[in-house]
Amino acid sequence: MELITWLVVGLLFLLSFIGLIYPVLPASLFLVGGFLVYGWLESFEDLTILFWIIQGILVLLLYATDYASNYFGVSKRGGSKYAIWGSTIGLIVGPFVIPIIGILIGPFIGAVLGEAIHQKGNLKQSIRVGIGSLLGFIGGTAVKFIIQVGMIIYFFIQVL
Repeated sequence: MELITWLVVGLLFLLSFIGLIYPVLPASLFLVGGFLVYGWLESFEDLTILFWIIQGILVLLLYATDYASNYFGVSKRGGSKYAIWGSTIGLIVGPFVIPIIGILIGPFIGAVLGEAIHQKGNLKQSIRVGIGSLLGFIGGTAVKFIIQVGMIIYFFIQVL
């Protein structure tokens, strides 16, 4: 039974990292799901109130990172709300239209199109905003990766 527990927990943790590439997958929920599966199949004894509080704060930080990285990436380059919305839509649609590379191209194209609509065709500014969106996404993904690794390490410290 212990082997099955660890296989399921490991699969959920793996899915959380895939969620960094396919944002439609709820990465943080897969992490929490891994913690809960461990608790249900093994024991909640090691997962203290402090553990859940810290993990809850880190989950909120994951969501905040998503928002902040897109917002600052676009707005730092002078982008509008149209570019932020375009980038967000591109982030969701991109990986499905163009697997793997769509995660990078989608937010860029979305931000460029959104800003082009707002700027009435100013392509130079729109591309500049698109680059900001791409840089924000890459930076945010790196931060989220580090947070997720930290959450998993903390989990293992608690249970092993």
